[in-house]
Amino acid sequence: MVKVVKFGGSSLASAEQFKKVADIIHAEDSRRFVVPSAPGKRFSADTKVTDMLYTCYDVAAKGKDFDDKFNEIKKRYYEIIEGLGLDISLEKDFEAIKAGFIGKAGRDFAASRGEFLNGKVLAAYLGYEFIDAAEVIHFNDNGTFDAALTDTAMKERLNGIERAVIPGFYGVMPNDTIKTFSRGGSDITGSIVAAAVSADLYENWTDVSGFLIADPRIIDDPAPIRTITYKELRELSYMGATVLHEDAIFPVRKVGIPINIKNTNAPEDPGTMIVESTSQKPEFTITGIAGKKGFTVINIEKELMNAELGFGRKVLEVFEKNEINFEHMPSGIDTMSVIVSQAEFEPKEQEVLAGLHRNVKPDVIDIETDLALIAVVGRAMKSNRGTAGRIFAALAHSNVNVKMIDQGSSELNIIIGVSEAEFAPALKAIYDIFVTAKL
Repeated sequence: MVKVVKFGGSSLASAEQFKKVADIIHAEDSRRFVVPSAPGKRFSADTKVTDMLYTCYDVAAKGKDFDDKFNEIKKRYYEIIEGLGLDISLEKDFEAIKAGFIGKAGRDFAASRGEFLNGKVLAAYLGYEFIDAAEVIHFNDNGTFDAALTDTAMKERLNGIERAVIPGFYGVMPNDTIKTFSRGGSDITGSIVAAAVSADLYENWTDVSGFLIADPRIIDDPAPIRTITYKELRELSYMGATVLHEDAIFPVRKVGIPINIKNTNAPEDPGTMIVESTSQKPEFTITGIAGKKGFTVINIEKELMNAELGFGRKVLEVFEKNEINFEHMPSGIDTMSVIVSQAEFEPKEQEVLAGLHRNVKPDVIDIETDLALIAVVGRAMKSNRGTAGRIFAALAHSNVNVKMIDQGSSELNIIIGVSEAEFAPALKAIYDIFVTAKL
């Protein structure tokens, strides 16, 4: 068996955490390829190394003295090295990084050095080979990920190598400029490595024991999700469930490699298995609930709208022209609602309204702000009658007013719109009816 293991920043924040990680890796001979993040917070008021690097680079790019901030970064790494009893020096690497800061190598370069340095330390501690991600992760000239070239390069580089550490989060463009994935992108690197080596399992180690059915900041001690499908995870991640980067599923999904979300501080916990499909019946009708605030609804009314060919296309053209993505678009015979990010819409509000009047000549346009969207997701929902009815009964019982409902054709999820003020009560009502009461 071959496992690829990725460890998040909190798992590698200190020498003590490094020792836990090494114990986990050495506990199973199959854990052969390791993808580390940069050191995270050691305590709640601490600063992540990635943020320290961003701040330090911004000062350097302005031509100001950045020695103090740079030395704080060096101190973090040497504390780890000393705590592990390692006899290694990173001075040449720090000199190169400092030169890159002075030469304005870019914020991506700066941020990537957190993983780069952590990878070197971890490889030395484990006795594994270190492979710079810039050798094997490739981006195109426009900054998009080059999956084909990466897969080829990764397979060639890892051929014949038994054990290696490959830093997460970054790669290289054709001009040798360092390019990073979006924040949390080490999850993606781990997935890419798993696909390249045809791993049996991709273990993603973090500071929580897998996914929970609901946000623990809103629901007290929510039940864990033991098994979830890629599709379910995609829906929940998009709506705010952030244990795993939402793009991390694509490389492994294509080749059917499952992901196991595990807790570095509680390695005995089973965590959450993410799979392509499963015959296992979930414990509850729903798999999970997630939501986001900060949406605006543009309600468009026009008589005989349904008879007007191309009406919806003309509406969306206006949003596309103004570079605003739409989230959902529920409609009726003479009405259409477009739900968008409030932050994206507000600066271009009047341009959008003027464009709608020009394009579709509506009878009425009404705007409603401060909307929250809640996704109720579950592969078992389509085989359980009355799921939607139970949701709305629970919301009505809690005096929550439903402003919008949208259900996908797959019957995998139901999207509900409520006012931001009723977001938490709505989540609690849905959780209680399906999990606490097990209906």
